[in-house]
Amino acid sequence: PAATPQTPPLAPQVAPTPPPAAASVQPAPAVPADQPAAATPAPAAQPNVPATGNIAAPHLPHDLSPWNMFLSADIVVKGVMIGLVLASVLTWTAWLAKSFELVRAKHALRRALRIVGAQNSLRESQAALNARRGVLPALLEAASFELRRSADVHDKQSIKERVGSRLERLEAAAGRDMGWGTGLLATIGATAPFVGLFGTVWGIMNSFIGISKAQTTNLAVVAPGIAEALLATALSLVTAIPAVIFYNRLARSIADYKALVADSSAEVARQVSRDLDRRSTHDIHTAQAAE
Repeated sequence: PAATPQTPPLAPQVAPTPPPAAASVQPAPAVPADQPAAATPAPAAQPNVPATGNIAAPHLPHDLSPWNMFLSADIVVKGVMIGLVLASVLTWTAWLAKSFELVRAKHALRRALRIVGAQNSLRESQAALNARRGVLPALLEAASFELRRSADVHDKQSIKERVGSRLERLEAAAGRDMGWGTGLLATIGATAPFVGLFGTVWGIMNSFIGISKAQTTNLAVVAPGIAEALLATALSLVTAIPAVIFYNRLARSIADYKALVADSSAEVARQVSRDLDRRSTHDIHTAQAAE
């Protein structure tokens, strides 16, 4: 029998996979033209956090004028500033008052010295001054008083020594009275810088304490306290420099005044010497007439 041809088995038929359906995109709802679009919410503001910690920087003053720095300063620094301001006012007041007193005293003494220099005796000088008040009338009065008390003494040299002693004491008293108040200027000029330095050191200490509390070295935190501290130093220099200058000027003026007083004392001593010589000559003539 003829062989029957065998047909190969057919491969299984796999249904093709349909492509994935495109994602359906629904259109956004249309917004009417007359209706505004909804505002997009802004992101929340992040708090300022310093680089060295989580503590926010304190509120800092922006106005660093001298008055605001004074108001913001510590109570000790305020006391130092107030004291320096009062010392400055006292310095200017003392200088103006003492300058006026010196000018008036030197003018009066020069005028009296010209009048006395034109006379020949103590009695004429006292009459010419017409009971004026001042250093030169006091010198004339002291010399006349000593001459009256030594009327029975014949040693002219001893009389001159006693008169010179009285005049010397009056000279010293006049210079001492005129120099009164200038020591205050010297004290202010010498101590004001140290007082200001104390206020500055105290203010810087407070600034460092504030830095440790704020836990930040931001310059904006440090600067106000240091500026307040340095204001005390500035006030001390404003107070000390004029005080030193005024003291030196007054010292020179007082030296000139003392020189005028010495000239007046020398003129009175010369008149005393002339009066003693006249009295000695008069006594000689009287004795000769009696003989």
